[in-house]
Amino acid sequence: MKSRVLKLIAAGIVLVVLVAGTGLFLCRGVLLRHVAGKKLETVEQNYGLQIAYRELTMPSLSTICMKGLTIVPENRDTLLSLNKVEVDLSLLSLLGGKISVRQVDVEGMALSFVKQGVVSNYDFLFRRKAGQEDQPEVETTTLGGYDARVKQTLHLIFRMLPENGELQDLNVTARRDSLQTCFHIPELILTNSQFASAIQVEEGVMQGEWKVRGTLARSMRLIEGSIASANEDEKVMLPYIRPHYNATVAFDSIAFKLSELSSGSAPLTLEGMASVDGLEVYHAALSPDTIDLDKGKLEYTCHVGNDYFELDSASTVIFNRLNFHPYLRAEKDRKWHYTASIHRPAFPAEDLFASLPKGLFRHVQGIRTSGKLSYDLLLDVNFNHLDSLKFSSDLRGHGFRIESLGGSELTKMNGEFEYTAYENDRPVRTFFIGPSNPNFRPLDRISPLLQMAIMQSEDGGFYYHQGFLPGAIQEALSYDLKVGRFARGGSTITMQLVKNVFLNRHKNIARKLEEALIVWLIENQHLTSKERMYEVYLNLVEWGPLVYGACEASHFYFEKEPSDLTVEEAIFLASIVPKPKHFRSVFNEDATLRESQEGYFHLIARRLCAKGLLTEEEAAAVRPEITVKGKAKDMILYPDSIW
Repeated sequence: MKSRVLKLIAAGIVLVVLVAGTGLFLCRGVLLRHVAGKKLETVEQNYGLQIAYRELTMPSLSTICMKGLTIVPENRDTLLSLNKVEVDLSLLSLLGGKISVRQVDVEGMALSFVKQGVVSNYDFLFRRKAGQEDQPEVETTTLGGYDARVKQTLHLIFRMLPENGELQDLNVTARRDSLQTCFHIPELILTNSQFASAIQVEEGVMQGEWKVRGTLARSMRLIEGSIASANEDEKVMLPYIRPHYNATVAFDSIAFKLSELSSGSAPLTLEGMASVDGLEVYHAALSPDTIDLDKGKLEYTCHVGNDYFELDSASTVIFNRLNFHPYLRAEKDRKWHYTASIHRPAFPAEDLFASLPKGLFRHVQGIRTSGKLSYDLLLDVNFNHLDSLKFSSDLRGHGFRIESLGGSELTKMNGEFEYTAYENDRPVRTFFIGPSNPNFRPLDRISPLLQMAIMQSEDGGFYYHQGFLPGAIQEALSYDLKVGRFARGGSTITMQLVKNVFLNRHKNIARKLEEALIVWLIENQHLTSKERMYEVYLNLVEWGPLVYGACEASHFYFEKEPSDLTVEEAIFLASIVPKPKHFRSVFNEDATLRESQEGYFHLIARRLCAKGLLTEEEAAAVRPEITVKGKAKDMILYPDSIW
């Protein structure tokens, strides 16, 4: 009897499940449209959108099909239109409450990003949800550490990536004011995680076709791809950049690879690669010439922990003929702590000079060398304790020598040469550094007091260092980070001289790198003697409005030769060098020096005493008292006059 009852109960349960399942199956479309309607209504209200579709169905329990979708921001151009999309989901994952895409088929999709002036049809992406404008921002902690966030993001990406799919007739248009850029993909087919397609690009008179291919492998936790021109004799020219940023970026091919190691052990480890071949870049902020890079590649191993990101030193950077292993770490403890280092053992010196991109290092192009070089870099910046900042950069030669300067002019300071002074990238004056210039003065005709005062003010170890003072650079970097601007430079006299003689015109990002290399070559190879470098420096340094060199400065302020300066006059001229255009700021209205100059005068006087140029009594008697004459005096007394 019990057996019959149990059988009847089991049969009833099965019948209920079947009826419920049948009901759900038959009503699946209604349920889908109800749920979708609620979700779309929320999105419309939050972001000010009008979302509509012609048809939404479920051909099977794991397949969703939508036709005639449009998304239109309020009072804006249509952002998206779609003829048809069909998504096949993993039923097993759905039963587990997760969405995992197996296949996606898309037909006739058009994305249009339109911006006219400051108004665009995609600005809703950067707005808060409706009703949240006045809510205070709350730091989100539910995601855990950086490793947990990256894992969740990658897990979502890999679940949503289909293993198969087909994309037909995709058009993406970006229109900004009168400029329009169009991308058209006639067909993209994804089969067994492999895809390949062509992309047709049109922008004004520019037309091109790219070929793309890659892998989206969920099971392998792998994403990789490449882009190249469909025509072998053409480069890929990136659109949008040239008309909007007055820059060009072109390349033969680029490729990338990202894989997540699935060992499950901490920390999270990512491996991959990014490479570019035949890169050409132009922008005035980088270089006045087009920058050519033959080959560049990064093979990386990256670790992500609870509070840090780390680029493992097993990673490799390949730069034309150069290769090295960088180490980077960014760790968060209230504020960020950054560490970077490079250790490159001895390598052929010619590899460095053959690898320098054309257009970036114009003054060292064509140099041929022999021997070897090695390089070490250390940078440690803890924003919790900026006083602990560490910096060192050491390039060493091993049997290194310059065999040929090629077309380089690195020895031009050894003889008379023409110098042009620039202000805001515009030439303001040209004159010769040498005997043909009546204002040129050799060292023996410049007061030793002025020579030493400037050296003690600007670079006390000039005759003893090799062009760099790592300690000064470290202190300057620490100070600049504290105040949040470039307030100190840590430059030596050699660095200032190289900047003026070779790089005065080229105020761009790459100049500092070229400056450092030129300084190292001149000092390491003794291309110009220290005495001649200092002589050149004293004859071209700026001392006031269009006042260049010690002779002009002595006559401009005191109407005398630089050999006849008093100790107070020498110290004053040294004080002007850092800010020559603001020389009037140190004077009172009656052309006497401000009391604030007393500390500087006493400091330099003590240093002159230590160098044997003054006795202790003479140094103690130094006061910030000078008698300004001539044009300088007139400019101080009558600042509103036009000079």
